Amino acid sequence: MSAVTVTRETPRWALPRFMTAEHPFPWLAPITVMLLVFGIYPLAYSVWLSFHKRNVVSRQLDFAGLHQWTRAFSDARMWHSLETTLIYTFVALAVQLALGILIALLLDTDRKGYGVLRALMTLPLVVPPAVTGMMFLLMQDGSFGVLSFYLYALDLISPAQPILTQPGTALAAILLADIWQWTPFMVLIILAGLRALPKEPFEAAAIDGANGIQTFWRLTLPMLRKVIAVAVLIRGVDLFRIYDYVYIITAGGPGTATETLSFYAGRIYFTGDFPYAATLSLIVLVVLIVVSNLFVRLFKVRF
Repeated sequence: MSAVTVTRETPRWALPRFMTAEHPFPWLAPITVMLLVFGIYPLAYSVWLSFHKRNVVSRQLDFAGLHQWTRAFSDARMWHSLETTLIYTFVALAVQLALGILIALLLDTDRKGYGVLRALMTLPLVVPPAVTGMMFLLMQDGSFGVLSFYLYALDLISPAQPILTQPGTALAAILLADIWQWTPFMVLIILAGLRALPKEPFEAAAIDGANGIQTFWRLTLPMLRKVIAVAVLIRGVDLFRIYDYVYIITAGGPGTATETLSFYAGRIYFTGDFPYAATLSLIVLVVLIVVSNLFVRLFKVRF
């Protein structure tokens, strides 16, 4: 029997190796292009803008060096908006974390009906923030808001001083909307962490006679440390750049009492002073990068 020799014809042309499926480039190319177009380019353009000044007469951009940066750091309104942002972020984060841990502990059970409750917890997350802001604006309206009505009835506030017209209560009104919508996010992350904890340490603690409070402080909380750190980092970044609730509920008022740094940058942008608005946005970015890196190093967060 004679052997049959099979020959494979070499194609006249072939794609370069970096364009074939065996190479990572075709798979990374789409996300790389999106990152360059929607991430790197806007950032580079903002940095370029921050070194220019808009000429009101010619409507052209003139190079101004560090003028916008020195203007920002000498702007009392910028420091006030930064202080408001930090207060808002700290209070909202503390309340959402405390409620998130408490509700997650209550829902960490396999009893009948709790699965439905866990599913219902996700409903506020699917509501657009603009809708949430409008809903709380109507609820806290000084004339017909249902929340204002009950606060008047309980003599907690006076009809002569509605919620949205006082600096302290106006900020609390925005916080209430944020807490209602995003506490379920903390609950879901912490609940997932609770479900992933090993059972053996808790069984040993029960045998040793530890009560629920001791188990929580000495076992549950330390073992959830990394999960809580990730949840705090994600929510902290989102809270620091808050804009939508402020715009819809108070528009930064009364006066500038609830004006956050992102909202102040947006307000400057719509006046046409694009270089200064870009500078304020970069300050937000720099603060987030510095604080986030310090937080990651402090809590040794790994992704």
